[in-house]
Amino acid sequence: MEQSAWPAVSAVVAAAPYPVEVLPVDPERAATCLTALGITTRSWLGAVVGDSGGLLVDHGWLRVLGGGHDGLPDVAAMLDPEAGRLVVAFDVLGGQFAWLPAQPGAAPTVHYFGPDHLAWQDLELGYGVWLEAMLAGGVTSFYEDLRWPGWETEVAGVAPDEGISLWPPPWTREGNDLSAVSRKAIPLAELVSAQQDVARQLGFH
Repeated sequence: MEQSAWPAVSAVVAAAPYPVEVLPVDPERAATCLTALGITTRSWLGAVVGDSGGLLVDHGWLRVLGGGHDGLPDVAAMLDPEAGRLVVAFDVLGGQFAWLPAQPGAAPTVHYFGPDHLAWQDLELGYGVWLEAMLAGGVTSFYEDLRWPGWETEVAGVAPDEGISLWPPPWTREGNDLSAVSRKAIPLAELVSAQQDVARQLGFH
């Protein structure tokens, strides 16, 4: 029997400096997802898919996709073969983390599309290294410029399939101070789509 990476993931989850909720998984759905991706639970990505419906990190600010759960798609559903991109996580502001090769033939790394830059940035980290860093406290420093006083309570009240729309948006000069902007919970898919549309219109994407 293959050795799962889930115990290693669980240990990092247990030691996280902020709340991490492991969503229950449907084993049948997870198995279908693993088969579709062609991976096993020996990898960190496979373990998250096989043993969780997803992870809600730091009061739900970061939503790491797994085998699927109410409000969260499974990882296989987020595969974009045309772009060669596999979205592995969303954040509450509509940001996306995707696993894709930086160039043809290269090992895949995690890239981030954020609401403040509206362009994909290569974080130059493999999936396991990226997830371990995010679970171990990296969310705090990564989002330092995208938080406002009292965000914890506000974000905790948002469902996994919702995100917080900011107006003016953070990519504008007027939207730099997130404590002064208008914030509203809307469907996450709608928020993600709107940001992609703006990026295309502005030629960032």
